[in-house]
Amino acid sequence: MGKDKKEIDDWRGKTLARMRHLIHEADPDAIEEIKWRKPTNPDGVAVWSHGGIICTGEVYKDKVKLTFPKGASLIDPAGIFNASLKGKARRAIDIFEGEKVDAAAFKALIREAVSLNVG
Repeated sequence: MGKDKKEIDDWRGKTLARMRHLIHEADPDAIEEIKWRKPTNPDGVAVWSHGGIICTGEVYKDKVKLTFPKGASLIDPAGIFNASLKGKARRAIDIFEGEKVDAAAFKALIREAVSLNVG
């Protein structure tokens, strides 16, 4: 990958790998692609889809962000969405160092996002 190797090996890389694993547990048919590569982000953005985009995963200096483009339409009883809460369409989960996301609640959101996509 184009950026600093330590980004992959530190807590952010491990967090993104855990979330990737949970996405595939929730939906084994999810397709992962890297999109939107540019000079300021040569690694691009991880995008998981099934009948449309489920969510994207981005690594920032202080967090890992998972953005659901149709998140405002998803039911989030566990309240794991903690970013982009005022948008009309999307919702996001910001994960900071040392934080864990509830695996069952996250997988429920993934399955609901797929269901919304495939109708």
